[in-house]
Amino acid sequence: MPKAPDTLPTVKISPRGATRLKDGHVWVYRSDIISADDVLPGSLIRVTDHRGKPLGSALYSSSSQIAIRMISHDPVTDLPALLRQRIAAAIEYRAPLVTDTEAYRVVFSEADFLPGLIVDRYGDILSLQILTQAMDADPVREAILAELTARLHPASLIERVDPRVRELETLPPRASGLLQGDKSATTFTMNRVQFLYDALEGQKTGAFLDQRENYAAAAHYAKGEALDVFCYQGGFALHLAPHCSQVTGVDSSRPALEVADQNAKLNQTFLKGKEIEWIEANAFDLLKDYSSSDRHYDAIVLDPPAFAKSKRDLDAALRGYKELNLRALKMLRPGGILVTCSCSYHVSQPNFLEMLASAALDAHRTLRLIEVRGQAKDHPVLLNVSETSYLKCVIASVRY
Repeated sequence: MPKAPDTLPTVKISPRGATRLKDGHVWVYRSDIISADDVLPGSLIRVTDHRGKPLGSALYSSSSQIAIRMISHDPVTDLPALLRQRIAAAIEYRAPLVTDTEAYRVVFSEADFLPGLIVDRYGDILSLQILTQAMDADPVREAILAELTARLHPASLIERVDPRVRELETLPPRASGLLQGDKSATTFTMNRVQFLYDALEGQKTGAFLDQRENYAAAAHYAKGEALDVFCYQGGFALHLAPHCSQVTGVDSSRPALEVADQNAKLNQTFLKGKEIEWIEANAFDLLKDYSSSDRHYDAIVLDPPAFAKSKRDLDAALRGYKELNLRALKMLRPGGILVTCSCSYHVSQPNFLEMLASAALDAHRTLRLIEVRGQAKDHPVLLNVSETSYLKCVIASVRY
């Protein structure tokens, strides 16, 4: 039976924590908890300020530094029912925004008011990640699966597990695998480009769906000889190839390049018969060698993994981004196009643009911004929750 609001366990938070919530954020850190007596891991709780004034309902973690994730300003009596409503709303929100693809993010955690839940769609396969104690509770899991199945009718529903997250949340180990159905691989289309997808392989929940709109934007400006660095399974390279005379994709992962090559074979008609060269190499070493040997390109894409996992990594991350961009800028011909990205939340857009300006000065190049972009619209951003905005994509023209 749903609990009445006044019977929920109460967690009292500090004035600092209360101010954070009043400013529109949805997290309270453990250091801002004043009292949390008899609160079980993953509980639905009532949150009050230090004077006992109600602030809303939240999900509680007994182990994470993010101890409280707000889920409503109002009292919540039936959490599974609320989550089903939120999933339905997330699906409805995307209906007018997502076009020209069979693959997109269905649920984006806090940005869809479903903290700790990620769901991606790849055609008739749904891939989900559960990242908090509360979302891992059996009644909540059942509600999530029921609503996704009722709304989207997937052939299969697959859970991708991040062992580190489960360890941090002190959740029992769980293997990635099928929750419903028996199909774990498919082919999907994004911007008219076909991609292979294996739900139990690859990074994250699969492809990098947050770059979908940036792939198309980059293709609009690409020309001549192009180099896609950190190409993974070929997202940018495949989009650029029809517009370029030659494309080379670089990644340090052989399995990723093998999938990229298979994706290229799927798209021979789209690629107009052009072949993409795939190179297995360390990106820093390759760019150093190429820039030293006077190699030049008309378009270069830099899409590295996150360099800053925490705030203390920021300075080192910015040095890494600068080195990559400096070498790329030296390799671009006059009028060439640079597409440079960062998925590190801790590297803000101003940080990234300042780094890029410094790299251009050191490379003796002038950059003219064409577009400053972010993540695709199916990865929404909450204005008062800066953590929901993480992807930067700058498209610029190079002048000597």
